Amino acid sequence: MAAFAYFKEYVDKAAALLELSDAERQSLETPDRILRAELTIPLEAGGTATFPAYRVQFDNARGPYKGGIRFHPDADEDEVSALAAMMAVKCAVVGIPLGGAKGGVAVDPKKLSKGELHLLAREYAKAFADNLGPDQDIPAPDVYTNPEIMAVMLDAYEKEKGVSAPGMITGKPLALGGSLGRDTATADGAIVVLRALMEDRHIEGDITTAAIQGAGNAGAQAAHLLYGMGMHVVALADSKGTLSHTDGLDVEKVLAFKEAGGHVSDAATHIEGATSGTSDAVIAAEADVLVPAALEEQVTTANVGEVKAGIVLEVANGPVTPEADHALAARGVAVVPDVLANAGGVTVSYFEWVQNRSGYYWSAEAVREGLTATMTKAYKDVSALALERGVSLREAAYALALSRLIDAKRLRGRI
Repeated sequence: MAAFAYFKEYVDKAAALLELSDAERQSLETPDRILRAELTIPLEAGGTATFPAYRVQFDNARGPYKGGIRFHPDADEDEVSALAAMMAVKCAVVGIPLGGAKGGVAVDPKKLSKGELHLLAREYAKAFADNLGPDQDIPAPDVYTNPEIMAVMLDAYEKEKGVSAPGMITGKPLALGGSLGRDTATADGAIVVLRALMEDRHIEGDITTAAIQGAGNAGAQAAHLLYGMGMHVVALADSKGTLSHTDGLDVEKVLAFKEAGGHVSDAATHIEGATSGTSDAVIAAEADVLVPAALEEQVTTANVGEVKAGIVLEVANGPVTPEADHALAARGVAVVPDVLANAGGVTVSYFEWVQNRSGYYWSAEAVREGLTATMTKAYKDVSALALERGVSLREAAYALALSRLIDAKRLRGRI
């Protein structure tokens, strides 16, 4: 099933729960605008290369469009549309006044030099400049993009438009108006939600085990935080393999191998009792909490029966397919959906935008307090609705978001 079909399945279920009309449901599944471009750059080896690029502006009923830009060989219109739709839902779930958008370039960034990637970033910003801006559409980093790429895009946009507009993009370096806490916000917010869920279920952190798929920015930060909470991280995986230890890994030591340019499984020979396995072995780890923090469609009908965790915390976007989600729900597994679990990133991006607009910059403590308050309230809202309606956290999150989106559309006369 394609990514956008997954989104529609979740919307249809929530729409039925809310008893929305066909017109209302259709408005929630239809993007406002799909923008396309062909980006051509000169190559250092000679010649040129052209890459398809997209910006999907899904819904701005609750505020300016908001969403990241990914550089990935599999980026296409369907995937970008689904992610844009999920951003609209995500912003509504956590109650921030932004809409949903997403961008993508179909490129393998590992095959381009740093200079070529900068040229590509400039071309993206120039191609879509008329549709971007602090009051219109605010991009951010996503897969294989980072603060440096955001800085390049900001510079290209400002030169193209002849203005200073730091609020047109978030996830920037601090020197250009970025926010403290933005680099770790996705994982930080997810762990706030996990703590709230654990309090609900009276689970003690020091006797809980966790398995984490992904050792990039979000996965590594999640591992640091869980380890710091006293959890036993019994499995940690990157794209090359899974490192496991029944008594728990020394996360700091393992990630030091990763940061030195290696892979987590390289630590197997340096940690007594640790074993290495395939990259997908982490899904079947003997752990109370499974944290998919890598890519989409990692828990599927093919391996959902192997999941042993009682809690799945979706730090990645769409790591559990709808069919697998149904199977987990039937077994009583609590899946904390991506539109709630990983909304910390867009929440602090919102804080960054607010800081850019006001010209007043917050302390790290203020950002942390704001993030904790926002994510805790969002979890409580979703959990209360799930309990009231007798549905899963995912169904409740979508129902809550759709009700807020529909209210905004009605007030604007769009339905």
